[in-house]
Amino acid sequence: MIARYARSPMIDLWSDQTRYEIWLEIECLALEAMAQFGYAPLEAAKAYRARAAFSVARVQDIEAEVKHDVIAFLTNVAEHVGPEARFAHQGMTSSDVLDTALAVQLTRASDLLAAGLDRVLAALKAQAFRHAFTPCVGRSHGIHAEPTTFGLKMAQAFAEFDRCRTRLAAARAEIAICAISGAVGTFANIDPRIEAYVAEKLGLSPEPISTQVIPRDRHAMFFATLAVIASAIERLAT
Repeated sequence: MIARYARSPMIDLWSDQTRYEIWLEIECLALEAMAQFGYAPLEAAKAYRARAAFSVARVQDIEAEVKHDVIAFLTNVAEHVGPEARFAHQGMTSSDVLDTALAVQLTRASDLLAAGLDRVLAALKAQAFRHAFTPCVGRSHGIHAEPTTFGLKMAQAFAEFDRCRTRLAAARAEIAICAISGAVGTFANIDPRIEAYVAEKLGLSPEPISTQVIPRDRHAMFFATLAVIASAIERLAT
């Protein structure tokens, strides 16, 4: 992300600090669920929540040695938690953390974009009424055509961005998915209730058909929607 072209909330959302914070919340929630359903001591879950911490620099140093991002992260957290850390991540696979965290980031990004679209829609609506009778040149085949009004142009843009807003809401729902199903997604070593618990706490839905990774068609749909929104912005700007 190029900082000078991005808004601060979006930069913060995609920072290493925020990503690891989400990873930590997933691990804490999963361990809480394990304790609730009898797979880990309750005191271990409480200790993990109370003492868990990390340093981005320390995680990166460990990763340079072990060549694995999630192992590096869990190792650093364990340095703060102590012996109780051994109960964390039981039955889970790295993608449970990575894909679920990405879903959280994408849904938060969607909310930022939706708020921006709402402001655009409000501005377009105001301009459509303000310039309802302001004449301007119409265009057809790239040349001047019959006259129209600037208000009508703004109304047309409003309708397009309103469709974009609807599409974004649908794309957000499609990507708001949690997967805590373990290696190859079979739940062989983790109770599906843990996935449901984590999903509910994060405002996500469990992946209906278990797989080690959240199916990538969901991501394709999400980013295709962003491309359509970008094309609407380009059309309005030019």
